[in-house]
Amino acid sequence: MANRGDWIRHKWKVKRGYLKIHIAVDVKRKKILALKVTNEKVGDGRMLQPLVEEASKKTKITKTIGDGAYDTKSNFRYLAEKRIEPVIRVRRNSSRKAKGCMPRKRVVVEYLNDPEAWKRKHDYGQRWMAETVFSSYKRAFGEYVSAKKMENMTRELMIKANLYNTFIALTTNL
Repeated sequence: MANRGDWIRHKWKVKRGYLKIHIAVDVKRKKILALKVTNEKVGDGRMLQPLVEEASKKTKITKTIGDGAYDTKSNFRYLAEKRIEPVIRVRRNSSRKAKGCMPRKRVVVEYLNDPEAWKRKHDYGQRWMAETVFSSYKRAFGEYVSAKKMENMTRELMIKANLYNTFIALTTNL
């Protein structure tokens, strides 16, 4: 195995970027519903809408569970517009004022009153199923891609996601 170009990158201090994989998971079936590939500069919060759009083509989405990276007014507005329950952990220092986003305010008020009760009521613990699926995906296929072009890298990761879903389907049907 050769790392062609590593010496040049080292000598000229050229940083090689990395890929960021964003996934939407069906927590009941442990299946990857949507996968988006971006560079390291794209934040998780910006990818919620494309993931929900893609996943909605495959199943009806009633709830979206996410960590604090998804805590944006635009995400709460989008989910309210789609009639999807947002189970997104908000920051502990969040303002209780709406500031133009009533859907987020409702979550903030409920969460800040009693975070543990909010987690239990909305099954926030189910978020770890997505983390488990992501971990299983990386253990099964590794953290590297063979392709060089972004389009082909995305295609390779999508093929791996489809294989992962096939493996899951086979193991649950035994």
